[in-house]
Amino acid sequence: MITVTHHDGAGNDFLVAMADDRLGPSAARTWCDRVHGIGADGLLAVGVGTTTDLTMRLWNADGSLAEMSGNGIRCLVHGAVLAGLVAPGTISVATDAGVRTVEFSATGDGEGWASVAMGAVTLGEDVVLAGGGSAQRASVGNPHLVCLCDSVEDLDPMIDGPALSAAPEGGTNVEWISVRADGGLDFVVYERGVGPTKACGTGSCAAAAVAHAHGLVGPTVAVHNPGGVLSVDVADVDAVVLSGPVRYLGTATVAFPDEGAA
Repeated sequence: MITVTHHDGAGNDFLVAMADDRLGPSAARTWCDRVHGIGADGLLAVGVGTTTDLTMRLWNADGSLAEMSGNGIRCLVHGAVLAGLVAPGTISVATDAGVRTVEFSATGDGEGWASVAMGAVTLGEDVVLAGGGSAQRASVGNPHLVCLCDSVEDLDPMIDGPALSAAPEGGTNVEWISVRADGGLDFVVYERGVGPTKACGTGSCAAAAVAHAHGLVGPTVAVHNPGGVLSVDVADVDAVVLSGPVRYLGTATVAFPDEGAA
């Protein structure tokens, strides 16, 4: 048995557990299942670092490993603060995409605000979509395809998302964005290894960087995810900052799957 805490960042939800050799794809698939398990977009393993304050490992809901998650790392730090592993403030985290620094403050009972220095967003090739739409690839330590739209109001990510996500080797996250009258972005996402989610932190960073490079938005962008608003500072594309709320949802004690973490 192991205790996990449940958190969300703008609707993107994760289970956080202390690092354990039994954690892995099987646990992620079992516990993240929204019908038979607790339900979450991913499983985060948090540990105490040797050269950093914390370590992070993330499995998507389908059991695949993800290099990085902007909302995931914010939720992981929230879980670590509640567990007493670190105090609010500046916290360094070793991830599979490199070291990231998170600024965390508590804002209320079970709620907080976390900003993470995401590092560089690397813009890639332009892509012409079927039907004539335009898109651009980007990396935030993990891969993204940002599709530019007139409006995402009625867009269903299940129509094109699975094929676009599976097209490149290793898969990619797919975002659709449109510019709002207030200068922000409306945003819909299909996450690699998960499917449609209510928010995506790295996707919001990729979307803001692509939109800024195209001259569509300013250096600070409010990205309106389906589950809430995330703020992205892309004034320096080599030092992008993602900020937003985090919320504690509950605690559960769960058993490891019989087949282990293989």
